[in-house]
Amino acid sequence: MAKYDYLIVGAGLYGAVFAYEAKKNGKSCLVIDKRSHVGGNIYTESRNDINVHVYGAHIFHTSDKFVWNYIQRFAEFNRYTNSPVARYKNELYNLPFNMNTFSKMWNIATPAEAQAIIAEQKAEIKGEPQNLEEQAISLVGRDIYEKLVKCYTEKQWGRDCKELPAFIIKRLPVRFTYDNNYFNDNYQGIPMGGYTQIIEKMLEGCDVKLDTDYLADKENLDAMADKVVYTGPIDAYFDFCFGNLEYRSVRFETEELDIPNFQGNAVVNYTDGDTPYTRIIEHKFFEFGTQPTTIISKDSISAVWKELSEQQTSQKIPYPYSLLFLFSLMVYQSQYQKVLHHENAQDSSQQEHTPLLFL
Repeated sequence: MAKYDYLIVGAGLYGAVFAYEAKKNGKSCLVIDKRSHVGGNIYTESRNDINVHVYGAHIFHTSDKFVWNYIQRFAEFNRYTNSPVARYKNELYNLPFNMNTFSKMWNIATPAEAQAIIAEQKAEIKGEPQNLEEQAISLVGRDIYEKLVKCYTEKQWGRDCKELPAFIIKRLPVRFTYDNNYFNDNYQGIPMGGYTQIIEKMLEGCDVKLDTDYLADKENLDAMADKVVYTGPIDAYFDFCFGNLEYRSVRFETEELDIPNFQGNAVVNYTDGDTPYTRIIEHKFFEFGTQPTTIISKDSISAVWKELSEQQTSQKIPYPYSLLFLFSLMVYQSQYQKVLHHENAQDSSQQEHTPLLFL
């Protein structure tokens, strides 16, 4: 049986970067993944000449020039700018919240008018916002909260906005300029040809074993390496000894449509309460596709995914992303971190144990 310097559990972006850097430094790596492909949640596959983001949309963005130059070793990036559209029933609004949004909502033209309306509406919030609803109203007023925030957020989280912490909404940009660019970062784009090529290039020279469940064969797999880098769910690793951490995940309905253009934008959020899904992604527009069809996942087709939130269960692999609830963060911080500290302390002092790195 081969002996490696590192066993890396998870062939996603972190595992692949770790393997690439370890290999550059003369270390041998075995990378395993439970899925049948590399790439983790950024995995893309070509369908009818459209690169489909199988586990949900991923737009690469950073303000770190080193990171931007680093990722471009593995793929050429286009100039895609994330500018989603919000659809409330039959009304369309630009995101993030900016003068285009305010102009459509209130039939106004100047920042001063928008600021005056928001100031009037947010006056109902007294003192520090205590939940997401109060925080949203204090940022953009009640009109925008009711149409573009409330139901969309509740579909995402499965909770009333009054039950969600205020910090969740603080990261959303609010601008008094006509700027539909969602991110404030200096660099953003989509790799031309999809994300999977990046992971494949990073893993060149490493042994890769797919369809491999680490936790089902942990003892034998641990014996194959001096150190283990684990990137999977922390509660699963400890056999749910403190119960399941509470996640929200996402599932998709995929349709292939024999039309060239379904919605005219890569991302459209559905913010009303009657529509069961949260957004639709039309994949071809991430790479400015001109194929004769569409994918509500498509090419002669166009690629479109209907995204629906659902409660995460321990039997599922979380995708395309998982949102850890505040209570679960508290459990992680108070319980799992103590165990991790104990495990790593043991591993550093006992040679018969395989040292672990959790990520």
